[in-house]
Amino acid sequence: MNGDWLIRGRDGRLAVYLMSDDAVLCRAEHVPGGPWEAPRGVGGDQRLHQVLAVGQGANGYAHLASWRPTSREAAALVHSTHFRPLLAPLDWAPVGHPDKTGDRTGTPAVAVDAQGRAHVFVRNSGAGLSMVAQKEKGGWDPWRDLKGQGVEGPPVAAAGASGCVEAFAVGSDGLLHWRQEGPGAQPVLQEPVKTPVRPGTLRALATSAEHVTLFYTDDAGDLCAWRPGGEPVAVLAAAGPGPVAAIRTRLDGHDCTLLAQRSASGRVAFAAYPTERESAGAWWTESGPQLPADAGVALAKDHEDRVVAAALSPSTGLLQLTRRKDEPGLALTAWQTV
Repeated sequence: MNGDWLIRGRDGRLAVYLMSDDAVLCRAEHVPGGPWEAPRGVGGDQRLHQVLAVGQGANGYAHLASWRPTSREAAALVHSTHFRPLLAPLDWAPVGHPDKTGDRTGTPAVAVDAQGRAHVFVRNSGAGLSMVAQKEKGGWDPWRDLKGQGVEGPPVAAAGASGCVEAFAVGSDGLLHWRQEGPGAQPVLQEPVKTPVRPGTLRALATSAEHVTLFYTDDAGDLCAWRPGGEPVAVLAAAGPGPVAAIRTRLDGHDCTLLAQRSASGRVAFAAYPTERESAGAWWTESGPQLPADAGVALAKDHEDRVVAAALSPSTGLLQLTRRKDEPGLALTAWQTV
């Protein structure tokens, strides 16, 4: 899964998305802060490949993208919108293929602009990046080739505070970055950043009115932060091999960025530092039980604006949660299986 698979809907309920065989499932709180419903299928009865991208707009709507097999050696991307966690999402609708036809080309990423339009990014067969975006009044624009070379691993995308969309990927020239110059504009490839990046470790987060911060692991195993216009900064050694989860929150009255990652020991590791002040330093603190090797970690805020951390194992479907206590620092409740 690519993106924030743990979300708070516009009705305050938390929901998670997960893959199961050839379908996408959703689990949601029955009431905000209450017990969780059983998993339900998303988007109708179409068969899907085991890949999912999730993006959420400022209106709280979740946008999902996946690949659907169309023949033995061909596939097409599909999209669904989920307006509220306990409502049925829209059926999967085709959005085409970056090369018009062919097999899967990579894991997609989804971002949603200020107008609520989903933007789906995916590697194309030429190892560049392509994008398709919703029209403001329904339907989809044509696929656009955004260029770039040697794209490896899943791209990531996010909307900044302005509502303009940015995308990032690992390429043969280093770190690749595309940015919209205005609402609805085609994202433009910026100058590549020559820095070593491990594919599959990217995470993008809007950290101020001006910036989207990209987190990634470099070849030395350090978790780094980069904002366009600056130089990458090593924050601390990565706790584990996968992508980090990140969220902005207030800790003891300070605007902080909270990071979470499945550690090499199998537990969830947390670290926090003042937002956009990586030089202040950070350190990991582990929490909770040991997780399966394939477990991912996500962060969100609940109906009371408390940070919630979730760990989800795709192979077992095991979902575990903890919430921040109403105490100084980052005190967490006991992890619970839901």
